Amino acid sequence: MSFQAYLDTVKAQTGKTVSDFRIESSEKRLTKHGEIVKWLKDEYSLGHGHANAVAAALLKAGHVTTPKDDRANAVFSGKKAVWKPTYDALLATVQTFGDDVEIAPTDSYVSLLRGRSKLAIVQPGAGHLDVGIRRKGVEATERFEAAGTWNRMVTHRLRITDAAQVDGEVLEWLCAAYEAAK
Repeated sequence: MSFQAYLDTVKAQTGKTVSDFRIESSEKRLTKHGEIVKWLKDEYSLGHGHANAVAAALLKAGHVTTPKDDRANAVFSGKKAVWKPTYDALLATVQTFGDDVEIAPTDSYVSLLRGRSKLAIVQPGAGHLDVGIRRKGVEATERFEAAGTWNRMVTHRLRITDAAQVDGEVLEWLCAAYEAAK
């Protein structure tokens, strides 16, 4: 689920927007993430993920309004900028799978979604690019290792150290993940 999807669900459940929660939390003088999450869980019966998203939106007001492409560009800045062309090419290919491919950038990686379903994440490092792919029920291989605790939102992890490693096999895995994310 994308960050915005969490906020949309909260609005549907409570009838309140982030702005409404901002006013209330200000009146209650809540300024710390943990106390905001507790308040939202206690007073509005929100689950942890939903309360966490609202708290993050309250404390990082510009995060929600910053365009997705700008947030994705920020992930690929500084020493990680070397991976931006690889990410752009990978995203362009994944977008050919269907017109329902979306991105959901965080502060450290970009999720690739089909509608609301995550199919992959792309996380740059200075010397490598990690691609996490969600393929439930598919055995790990030497190349596509089990994601383990690296990121529990995906099942497999591929570490790229050269852009040429994004080959047909990687694209096949991503296409299969897209197909499964209906």
